[in-house]
Amino acid sequence: MLESAIMKANEALSKISVVTDPGSRRSSLNWGRQVVQLGMILLLILIPLLGIFRIDVSSGFVVLGRQVWFADFSLVFGFWLALACTFIMLYSTVGTAFCGWLCPQNTFSSLADKFTFKSLGKRAVIDWENQNSTKVTSRKNKTLNWLFLGVKLIALSLLAALIPLLYFIEPSQLWGLISFQDQTESAFSLRWVYMVFTFIVFVNLAVVRHFLCRYMCIYRIWQFLFKTKDTLHIHYDKTRSAECEKCSYCVTKCMVQIDPRNTTTFDSCTNCGACISACDTMHAKEHKSGLLSFKLGERTTISSEHRLLRPLASAKQRLAWVMPVWLVGVSIFVYGLFTYDAHNLAVYKSEIHQGNQITEYRINIANKLFEPSKVRLKIEGLSASDYTLSSESVSFSTVGRRDLFLRFSSELVPGVYSFIVRAESDDGWKNFVRLNHVVTRG
Repeated sequence: MLESAIMKANEALSKISVVTDPGSRRSSLNWGRQVVQLGMILLLILIPLLGIFRIDVSSGFVVLGRQVWFADFSLVFGFWLALACTFIMLYSTVGTAFCGWLCPQNTFSSLADKFTFKSLGKRAVIDWENQNSTKVTSRKNKTLNWLFLGVKLIALSLLAALIPLLYFIEPSQLWGLISFQDQTESAFSLRWVYMVFTFIVFVNLAVVRHFLCRYMCIYRIWQFLFKTKDTLHIHYDKTRSAECEKCSYCVTKCMVQIDPRNTTTFDSCTNCGACISACDTMHAKEHKSGLLSFKLGERTTISSEHRLLRPLASAKQRLAWVMPVWLVGVSIFVYGLFTYDAHNLAVYKSEIHQGNQITEYRINIANKLFEPSKVRLKIEGLSASDYTLSSESVSFSTVGRRDLFLRFSSELVPGVYSFIVRAESDDGWKNFVRLNHVVTRG
């Protein structure tokens, strides 16, 4: 079944039309990749803005507008288990396509390459191994061009540095930060954090770029660990090798500077498709397709490569155990959503004493939803003269905690007083805590 699915996928990949405009030299594959990259950046921005997922440094996480504590085991465990399995399935099937099509590092690095190409010439793009003799075009080596390039990279860095902050800071707080409406001491500290983020991103875009993808990306190490024999890769049609004996256009277009005609299982290829578009562009005048294409399935490579492939599992073997685990993770997460407690009730003995006698209890109410809520309290098992409650209800405008205090009368006779602290919110949440208060002789 999986083999037939791979064959159909290969047929679909081979039928992708590559429309070439001789003037612009851009293919539909390139445009499609750029649309996907832009969509990924927008998605990364919308996820925290819409409350789908965010990291709350004070408590844990925010998932679907809910403040998720580490005590919400089903949501936390189910989410990370399903996410880990999702990545493993992606590694096993489309491989490094995430790097070439979705990775923000690659997206911003490609933009930085384009800015450099436009301002300083095509040979000015950073080449760490100096294979292409990196050099600024003489007619473009002007102060104004360098200045424009610097301004573009700074603007791109300012934008890119905002994205990780969105996952740690509430949108309203972040807007007050960048618009300078918030002049508090904490806002001043956050602005320093933002400037540090911006500086790191600027150094990355100005100097590092795709070097990070080739040698320093931890994500790619995980991809290599979970590759299979059937993982998506660049296929080279060797039967037509005579057509490219004097051509290396695909190599010059590769952002990680490898030869797409000789890819291996463990290389730096990001499956971006730039080499495929380049090859198709060169053969468009002859109304032929290029020699490169995407392919699912086992590689047809030299014997040394087969020695590497033998220990690798097939996609079918990998998915056979990953899919059930993924379903378990999703099920646990969904169960956590249905059993989620929107509020939390906790009662503690206060530190206020009368002699050796505890006379006060602290009642802590937490609202875990980013919306207004009201919680009412009720004490059962005691007469009204036995205690004093600081308030019978507490209102929230958003997530937060409130403390109420239950004070016992000093006139109580010695004995054990069993009572219940019961809480109920307007949205239907209910909970209670049962306690025993012991009164001894003074």
